[in-house]
Amino acid sequence: MILVFGSSGQVARELAPLPEVACVPRSQADLTDPEGCAALIAEQMPSAVINAAAYTAVDRAEEEEELATTINASAPAAMAQACAELNIPFVTISTDYVFDGGGLRPWCPSDPTSPLGAYGRSKLAGEQKVVNTGAQAVILRTSWVVSEHGNNFVKTMLRLGASRDSLTVVTDQVGGPTPARDLARACHQIACQMCDNADLRGIFHYAGHPFVSWADFARTIFRQADLSCDVVGIPSSDYPTPARRPLNSRLDCADTERVFSMGQPDWRRGLADILSDLKGRDQ
Repeated sequence: MILVFGSSGQVARELAPLPEVACVPRSQADLTDPEGCAALIAEQMPSAVINAAAYTAVDRAEEEEELATTINASAPAAMAQACAELNIPFVTISTDYVFDGGGLRPWCPSDPTSPLGAYGRSKLAGEQKVVNTGAQAVILRTSWVVSEHGNNFVKTMLRLGASRDSLTVVTDQVGGPTPARDLARACHQIACQMCDNADLRGIFHYAGHPFVSWADFARTIFRQADLSCDVVGIPSSDYPTPARRPLNSRLDCADTERVFSMGQPDWRRGLADILSDLKGRDQ
């Protein structure tokens, strides 16, 4: 059995139907209580653990950095320590926000980190704490997660695009949108491979391709959804937010493909699936 922390988030909801997965809701595992999370692992004795829960409110984290760090750093560290003591694999999801977003080259897992804000700092602290436990752990950095569930860019664009003739969307932030379904399957496959090979561990990247700006991503959403909403590209400086976003969120996923035989998902195909699923729910 693979124990998954999280049940209502985008990735956890896509993990739930996969084989041998047991998702733990917040009512049973509060990430503000790291030791409680560790105790649950010891009690359940799973074959592997996936942490699909996180504090993801990027802007609010600027005012709640302590809480974000408890959830994004202390909790996964406690999970990893429990996994180390039981000698079982641990997979946790991290983010492109650990980088400062400079340059144009895709970020490699070994590149220096330099987060721009509290959210990125909390996730980076989590990475470091997990590594320091000595657990057999894979930290999987991703970017721009979207799905039919919860709040995300695709659903926001669909809602706004249905009621407006045009939208302004930033055009100087570029990355790889990642369908949550593909990310969930990647986490599951990695956990299974780790169960068979104790040498598999480290920091890896997994994100969608091809790279695209938020503005062009929005245009593709509207085109696939048959919405006649124009997108006007603007620089990030015209859309200030409490937390700075990295301009370059491109992630180099070559190591993930080489080690786990897992290529990058085409987000355009994933987007079509999301739109189809949403249409089916509305009928």
